[in-house]
Amino acid sequence: MSLEGRRIEIRGTVQGVGFRPWIWRLARENGIGGRVSNDSRGVTIEAFGGNRALESFLDGIRASPLPAAEIRELLCETIPPELSHEFVIVASRRAGELQVSIPPDLATCEDCLAEIFDPADRRHRYAFTNCTRCGPRFTIAREVPYDRAATTMAPFRMCALCQAEFDDPANRRFHAQPNACPACGPAIEALSGSGEPAFWEDPIRGAALALRADLIVALKGLGGFHLACDATSSAAVERLRRRKHREEKPFAVMVRGIEEAEAVAQLSREERELLLSPERPIVLVRRRDGTALAPEVSPDNPLVGLLLPYTPLHHLLLSDAGRPLVMTSGNLSEEPIVCGNGEAVRRLASIADVFLVHDREIESRCDDSVARIVAGGPVLLRRSRGWVPRSIPVREPFEEPVLACGGHLKNTFCIGMGPCAYLGPHIGDLENLETLAVFEEAVERLERFLRVEPEIIAHDLHPQYVSTLYARDTRAGRKFAVQHHHAHVASAMAEHGLSGPVIGVAWDGTGYGPDGTAWGGELLLCRLESYERLATLRPVPLAGGETAIREPWRIALALLRDAFPEGLSLERLPLFARVDRRALELARQMLEAGVNVARARGVGRYFDGFGSLFLSRPFSRHEGQIALAWNVAADPEQQGSYPFRVDLAASPPELDLRPMLRGAVSDFLSGVSAGAISGRFHNTLATAAGALVRLAVERAGNLPVVLTGGCFQNALLAERVVSQVEQADGPRVFLHRRVPPGDGGLALGQAVVAGALARRPSE
Repeated sequence: MSLEGRRIEIRGTVQGVGFRPWIWRLARENGIGGRVSNDSRGVTIEAFGGNRALESFLDGIRASPLPAAEIRELLCETIPPELSHEFVIVASRRAGELQVSIPPDLATCEDCLAEIFDPADRRHRYAFTNCTRCGPRFTIAREVPYDRAATTMAPFRMCALCQAEFDDPANRRFHAQPNACPACGPAIEALSGSGEPAFWEDPIRGAALALRADLIVALKGLGGFHLACDATSSAAVERLRRRKHREEKPFAVMVRGIEEAEAVAQLSREERELLLSPERPIVLVRRRDGTALAPEVSPDNPLVGLLLPYTPLHHLLLSDAGRPLVMTSGNLSEEPIVCGNGEAVRRLASIADVFLVHDREIESRCDDSVARIVAGGPVLLRRSRGWVPRSIPVREPFEEPVLACGGHLKNTFCIGMGPCAYLGPHIGDLENLETLAVFEEAVERLERFLRVEPEIIAHDLHPQYVSTLYARDTRAGRKFAVQHHHAHVASAMAEHGLSGPVIGVAWDGTGYGPDGTAWGGELLLCRLESYERLATLRPVPLAGGETAIREPWRIALALLRDAFPEGLSLERLPLFARVDRRALELARQMLEAGVNVARARGVGRYFDGFGSLFLSRPFSRHEGQIALAWNVAADPEQQGSYPFRVDLAASPPELDLRPMLRGAVSDFLSGVSAGAISGRFHNTLATAAGALVRLAVERAGNLPVVLTGGCFQNALLAERVVSQVEQADGPRVFLHRRVPPGDGGLALGQAVVAGALARRPSE
């Protein structure tokens, strides 16, 4: 047998997931000598053996990746052979251009779960039990490569037993950087609401008793604090709402396991799989009637956000409490999630009765991810814990590093370099200085991980967005302003590796147009570097501007005035009996005079207006509340629809939905239910989308179609639009999956657009 050598470089999520010991075992099975090491770009293997053994070794790497690993690129080259009788794992080294290969935080595996509930195990009830297949990763990392000394576990020196596990390649804790046990690792402590030690013998059991007594517990999770209370107690949930200043927005609920999830919600196979996935997102599902959950968890909403425990602390607390728990972000309304112990006591003292803290620091704030099943597959609505910092491969590599600053609401940022784009964790709405500081901190951290200073800065076209001001005023580099809906379409293109051109249906609430008006019902012909507006939505006048979004009765009034120029008696519509007479008259005057009236073309405004009108709900207590209520009110069995027209004389052509409103009002006054009207509303929008796409195909050809923007978080709308566009051998339709269709995915689109513009030759 002639000896040969191979250098194998692997890029992707291959650090912190047990990849090197798996390679070590695979090498031993194939009789391979050599070495494997982490470096700043991934994993490098130098392997020596016969040709057949080396090919078998390579086949094993390609065919059997670990569940938490993700191989994006495998490069292999021949090197001079070395006579080596053993295969070893060597220390990490830094080399060349960085690619973040820190995995996301991973949900507790079954083996670790068995240990914490085994009274005979040395890790019985230990809240920081983990191995190479689970546990904290991104949220504790301070540097790359991902080694213990570069994490917040550095202060905890392993005991002899843990060190032996860590050093043994055959052990599942080999090089598990957060490895620890009760003798040497972090510890849990309970504090009173004022921050004083509680001195409970078992802090977790004590916190569970507090929850059963309707108290509110702030507990330190992986990426920040949660606020927890008994999800079956109306009194506890109402107390949490009052203290958190969160009037009606639904709370997420954590349940012990999939059986308890089945008891409170109607789960499809896909929803079960998503709940059980290693990422453990919050999954929006339909609540069962008559469950033990308090109605105040999600008022007037048949959907509930469920998640399963993903840390040992969660498992132990849920087991001890013996009931579902509200598990919501540890913050006051509109503020960033809390992550430090002292910060928690300062900022959450007015909410929490008990604090459950520990001494392992959180380096990166990372909120829970949120997902929903749409058209048979998962769609991420909020991409954070479990997915960050996985990279997204791009079709056209970035020639210069790009920082994209995202939007104003549901902000995330993105760094693009080489063949990858890195979306940062969910930041939230950039409404205050605290959130801006968290945004800047997160950007700086990812830049440090990548050791990059972006040379190109991308931002939204809106001149007053905080993210735009940050990009313009505080960052050096070439600046590119990217139109909001172009960025939405480009985000979907990047996710699916589409080079363009594509037909983009970009429907949301509001996005700043280059003409200074609010867009949001756009049909675009897009390439990464350019777009053409093929059609839009007839504008809605918003009396009072942004006030109309919080008071959607104003949108309903404007739509009625537009659809019924001959006039319509408002006394026949129950909504307006719930509106102050003086406010109603003032809004009428604004609309008549055109004073303090903004023109908006967002499809989301139609959801607001129709929901307000036909559900008789004049006010919105949180963003998207009325639109969601109108969506969930829809009768999915409804097959009817309303008329609409496309005004081809307008430039660009406009979708005119006045006939739809006239039909809906006629139905309502005839006693047709709101559910039937909503079902027909959704069908009409889907039919209209199909008609617009067909017009685009006639002009531009049978191009791929992407559906993007916040409206396509609506499962019923997305599924109906896909059906309409793809019927009779229509174009192939692409929905977002791994990147949010709403503003949480905006930064990816900004990054790839800026990268494409930067590649264009100078004129």
